[in-house]
Amino acid sequence: MRALERLPNIGPEVARQLEQVGVTEAEQLRQLGSREAWLRIQAIDPSSCIHRLYGLEGAVRGVKKSMLPPEVKAELKDFYSAHKL
Repeated sequence: MRALERLPNIGPEVARQLEQVGVTEAEQLRQLGSREAWLRIQAIDPSSCIHRLYGLEGAVRGVKKSMLPPEVKAELKDFYSAHKL
C-alpha cells in the first residue's frame, strides 16, 4: 500500500496518478491543495471528474468526501465547471 492510500478517498489509481504528477506524500498534497492536484491529474487524465476533486479535497481535510460541507462542494463545483476540459 502506498502512503497516499492511507488518506481518505485515495485508492490505488488516484495514488498512482498523484505520484505520476509528483505528489508522493500526504503533506505534499496538503500543501499543493486539492484544486492544483486535480488540475495536474486532469492534465494526464482528461476524464478526471468532479468526484475526484471532491475526493482530493476530502483527503486534504482528512475526511470522506461525503462529509464535505455543502458550501465547499459548491465552491469545488464552480471550480470544476470553470476548468474541466
